[in-house]
Amino acid sequence: MLQKLKMMEHVHLAAEDEDDLYSGYNDYNPTFDTEDLENDVGFQQAVKTSHGRRPPMTSKIPGSAVARPMGTAFGARMPLVSSLGRPVTGAVQDGVARPMTAVLAAGYSSAVIRGSAFDPLGQSKGPAPPLEGKNEDTPEEKIKHLEKKVNQLIEDSCMAHSHGDLELSLEKAKEAGRKERVLVRQREQTASADHINLDLTYSVLFNLANQYADNEMFAEALNTYQVIVKNKMFSNAGRLKVNMANIYFKQRNFPKAIKFYRMALDQISNAHRDIRIKIMQNIGVVFVKMGQYSDAITSFEHIMSESPNIKTGFNLILCYFAVGDRDKMKKAFQKLITVPLGVDEDDKYIPSNDDPQTNLVIEAIKNDQLRQMERERKALAEKYIMTSAKLIAPAIETSFAAGFDWCVEMVKTSLYVELANDLEINKAITYLRQKDFNQAVETLKMFEKKDSRVKSAAATNLSFLYFLEKEYGQAERYADLAMNADRYNPAALINKGNTVFVNGDYEKAGEFYKEALRNDSSCTEALYNLGLTYKKLKRLEEALDCFLKLHAILRNSAQVMFQLTSLYESLEDPNQAIEWLMQLISVAPTDPQALAKLGELYDNEGDKSQAFQYYYESFRYFPSNIEVIEWLGAYYIDTQFCEKAIQYFERAALIQPTQVKWQLMVASCYRRSGNYQKALETYKDIHSKFPENVECLRFLVRLCTDMGLKEVQEYATKLKKVEKMKEIREQRVRSGRDGSGRGHRGGSASSDSGHSSRGTSAKTERLNAKLRSLPGANEPYEASSRDIDASYVDPLGPQIERPKTATKKQTDEDDFADEELGDDLLPE
Repeated sequence: MLQKLKMMEHVHLAAEDEDDLYSGYNDYNPTFDTEDLENDVGFQQAVKTSHGRRPPMTSKIPGSAVARPMGTAFGARMPLVSSLGRPVTGAVQDGVARPMTAVLAAGYSSAVIRGSAFDPLGQSKGPAPPLEGKNEDTPEEKIKHLEKKVNQLIEDSCMAHSHGDLELSLEKAKEAGRKERVLVRQREQTASADHINLDLTYSVLFNLANQYADNEMFAEALNTYQVIVKNKMFSNAGRLKVNMANIYFKQRNFPKAIKFYRMALDQISNAHRDIRIKIMQNIGVVFVKMGQYSDAITSFEHIMSESPNIKTGFNLILCYFAVGDRDKMKKAFQKLITVPLGVDEDDKYIPSNDDPQTNLVIEAIKNDQLRQMERERKALAEKYIMTSAKLIAPAIETSFAAGFDWCVEMVKTSLYVELANDLEINKAITYLRQKDFNQAVETLKMFEKKDSRVKSAAATNLSFLYFLEKEYGQAERYADLAMNADRYNPAALINKGNTVFVNGDYEKAGEFYKEALRNDSSCTEALYNLGLTYKKLKRLEEALDCFLKLHAILRNSAQVMFQLTSLYESLEDPNQAIEWLMQLISVAPTDPQALAKLGELYDNEGDKSQAFQYYYESFRYFPSNIEVIEWLGAYYIDTQFCEKAIQYFERAALIQPTQVKWQLMVASCYRRSGNYQKALETYKDIHSKFPENVECLRFLVRLCTDMGLKEVQEYATKLKKVEKMKEIREQRVRSGRDGSGRGHRGGSASSDSGHSSRGTSAKTERLNAKLRSLPGANEPYEASSRDIDASYVDPLGPQIERPKTATKKQTDEDDFADEELGDDLLPE
């Protein structure tokens, strides 16, 4: 028991209030990390050397030469040092009891201050001190902040310009310029002028000049560019003379534009060949604008020899055409069709059935932006070649046909073989423009055995030609041929619908127009004709929907606006009809038929003053419209201005000299205005031209009687003879009708007597009417004249019987005229 007590006096028990004995042992030294030793190149190299094969060194604790007491379970402390100089595990050193499993190599340390708490993360030291803030009041910080502000303004200006807001972009550019000048002054004040940011100054000025130019403030833009160009500190600023030359070109100051282009060209080295080529191309274009074709040819020829391109080749052909050089036109065309486009063949976009991964890649790149750019480049090249061929074909040979043939042969030997067929079709179109329909038809018939695309285009044009010549059978035949060759050709479907339309099958025609719209939703011809079809079928709401859609596409089409007017009038909505006619007149203010129609609508609404205004405007632009002349004459008679009505009826008499009523109206106006002598002369003139006119003789008898002339008896005798002849003629007509009636009715006596009594009563009524129409001896002249001339007061008759006018001289069938379809049916 005593021995156990002696052993226990060497055991130290930690009290609850003492510090943790293990504090400090978690302090980690990365030197003793053994996990990544296999990947440590230096360590592995050391192991492979002789140094690594030495015996391990014993780690001695400082002061281990002095024996330390060791407490064991066998007795009191005794100085004992291990063979390696390492204290025995479990020994108490410096008053601190080490743990039984402590290993020095693990990074633990026994040198721990007694009484310290276990705090491996160092949290007892409190929070880290705050970071030292920057002093923004210093001049350098202010300058840096201002530089950021200037850069942000430049960026905002560029973004506004990309969004199309030119005013905002200019304002931002001006503000950036102001801020940059403040920045320069601040640097000068802080004696740091040597550190001025030249790149920032250049960016501000360059952006400002560009914004001035885009806002068409050319003087300010030139001044800003001049500031940049004259500053020797800006490297490569001479290139901006190209921008200055562009401004002079916009101002049509061509000599200065040439001068600045050449100055820019002198300051660009030969190493930048592409830029030099573009500048020389601009020089050539300016020479063309100035009419100096020889100088332009020099520039374009140099470009075609150094770096040929499609646009320059086309410009060179134009210059040769302007100077009339046939041989050089041919050579330039041959060079144009050999210019490389840099576009890969379309075969690479055809998917193969072997590799699905490759097919996915091809499907992904088939319509990407690069593919679209290739298509645009190829389409532009084809456009230039087609335009060049059409331009030089009549000039390079004795006839345009021979010229087209030469161009076709040249194209067939080039990369643009498919354009040869298009040139042949253009040859047929040229025949059409020359009114040589037979040659056009013969040329187009050559394509019946070609491939489907060309065959469809040729058959479409042939169908259109035969339709215009009203050979509907041939038109339908070629429309079917075009549809069989290419079912998705909207022009072929429209032609087929047209041939069905003229045969009266409107439902079927509408189906063809709908199919054309399904194939090409932007086909305005199909939509227009579909609206006409619905109009024929009395489906006015659907027709209205078609024309409203068409108006959204063709905002300024007068024909569409007229159709909308007609539909709203049919739907009994005169206000909308007037509104659409007003829009039509804003587009075509000199259309006499539209003005007349607007006058008619106002007349139907009872607004005579507005109606007169538009009828008068219509007469002013087209003084030969009988309906308008008639309305204006009647209007002046109604308003008691008979003298003004005379000129309109005289014009009507000139237009229709065989119509007696216009001359009678002229005489009536003279009589109403009190000019009886002139009225008498006019009636005599009418009688000489129309001796059997009863109304003229009656007025002559009346005038001669009132004026006491001797010719009254002569005209009275003629009047009786004419009336007698007229009665006899009417009796013959009546007897013929009665005879035919008796034959049909079996000749019954009651029927004959009935007809006789009715004929007698009708004759008696006519005679009584004639007697009543003659003025009495003591009756005022004007009172009797109103009865005599009652039928001529308003020649147009009641409003509901007045003829309708139209904006175009066409019926519903004429509305269908195929000049609306020309663009699609005769492609260029």
